Amino acid sequence: MFTSDSIPLQDYLIIASVLFCIGVWGLINSRNAVRVLMSIELMLNAVNINLMAFSAYIDGNLIRGQVFTVFVITVAAAEAAVGLAILISLYRNRTTVDMESFNLLKW
Repeated sequence: MFTSDSIPLQDYLIIASVLFCIGVWGLINSRNAVRVLMSIELMLNAVNINLMAFSAYIDGNLIRGQVFTVFVITVAAAEAAVGLAILISLYRNRTTVDMESFNLLKW
């Protein structure tokens, strides 16, 4: 566990914002469904970095940030499992993971 004396809070916030921006860029520009899921995971990891950094700098010895981080990791694991199951099902039917070819919900 890191303390507030070792690395400034701004460094963690910069790293998290860079990760979040990379995730948003990948989400917007990617046509591959697997890359979209990976971009969402990057965004969630950026949120985890923020939660842990603010927990260490504000709470001190309390574990509120760690509890929220474990909850976000659990939700991310469930999202990845459901997302990959849907992608495998779509790949078996369409033989592609291109996001432009998925128009199953269009009228």
